[in-house]
Amino acid sequence: MPLRLLFLSSPNRSIARSPILLSPRNSRSVHLAPPYLLDEYIPRYQLLSSVDAAKKRSRAYAHLRNCNLCPRLCGVNRYEKTGYCLIPGGTVKVNVIAPHFGEEPCIQGSRGSGSVFFSMCNLRCTFCQNHDISHQRNGFDLTPEELAEWMLKLQNVGHVHNINFVTPEHVVPQVVLAILTAAEMGLKIPIIYNTSSFDSLDSLALLDGLVDIYLPDFKVWKTSTSKRLLKADNYTETAMESIKAMHAQVGDLSFTADGIAKRGVLVRHLVMPGKEDEGQEIVRWLAENVSKDLYIHIMEQYHPDAHVGKKRRGKSGAEEVRYADINRAINERELGVVTTAARDAGLWRLCEAAEHGGFHLHANVTEDSKRHESENATKWSSRLFVVVGGIGPIRHHLTGSGAGFRLKMRAPNCPRGDHAEGRGWK
Repeated sequence: MPLRLLFLSSPNRSIARSPILLSPRNSRSVHLAPPYLLDEYIPRYQLLSSVDAAKKRSRAYAHLRNCNLCPRLCGVNRYEKTGYCLIPGGTVKVNVIAPHFGEEPCIQGSRGSGSVFFSMCNLRCTFCQNHDISHQRNGFDLTPEELAEWMLKLQNVGHVHNINFVTPEHVVPQVVLAILTAAEMGLKIPIIYNTSSFDSLDSLALLDGLVDIYLPDFKVWKTSTSKRLLKADNYTETAMESIKAMHAQVGDLSFTADGIAKRGVLVRHLVMPGKEDEGQEIVRWLAENVSKDLYIHIMEQYHPDAHVGKKRRGKSGAEEVRYADINRAINERELGVVTTAARDAGLWRLCEAAEHGGFHLHANVTEDSKRHESENATKWSSRLFVVVGGIGPIRHHLTGSGAGFRLKMRAPNCPRGDHAEGRGWK
């Protein structure tokens, strides 16, 4: 960036004086309300006593022997057999681990969110835009100790802003064990729990003191809709309880001066075709029962996926389309109705997705920062991280998704689709 010239002059006459050279500022321009600006932040798990950590380990193992940590209440011993989620007790199944640039700007920052995408789910959303992960056991198995090692790699090699557990509702005990192990190994960045909100209060109690940021979805409002589209008839009541419990633990979303979120709740609502009335009810309930200072992302990137739009034979024998009522993108009116309802309800901290990966802050880029980014790119190019078809975080291509974006990455100088599978950090 060129140096700026400042010429001093008088209203009456010019002053012959050498120009003053001002170097560009090295800080970002961040406008945050004081209650939500943190001078510094220590992750909650670092404040946990050894006694409390031991208690959480014991409870995690106990829950796996009688699994009741999600509203399915299977009650199975997951060391002997699996329940609704089809995931055993000794391991988790992970599809992708990588720095992710498809989250909200305050989550992904400039270095990405260290995301761990778990396979399977305790919901069966008919429109799921991650259905190849959440409806199928695609991926590889990790013990909690192995997962902790990957968390440290994300921090120390990836230099990510946080660890982001995506769809972890069915593997909470294993996640708890991994966090506790990673903390002992030197983890020092915030933990994000990225959830559908189909969580039990017992599950959230186990996470209390370990999670810094909760990223819950509030999907639908009507029981008839949740039963038909999510395959869960108690979703709404569960989401209400869960989000209130999350907010009671960590409060409204707060940031450090670099604009990166460090603690609090960020609620997402994906606007769906013809469901804007449910979106209105959701944002009103959030404002009245959780907080008017709640940080909320009203998302517009719905597109038909999974079972939606698939052909089937009707009762008359004619060919029909499954879930035809949501077999389209949303329109501006539907999005506007929900957004207006949120503002009318008193919600004012509405997140807008960034046009490009990174911050929506105004940054003065210096030569030092450019060199730093270049060095990071060089470092990553020699340490491509690929898991089950995922690609190293050099060039990333984003497509819409119900929980942010789906990540499609490829290495530099690598043809589209050439995904050097199985290569990892060394």
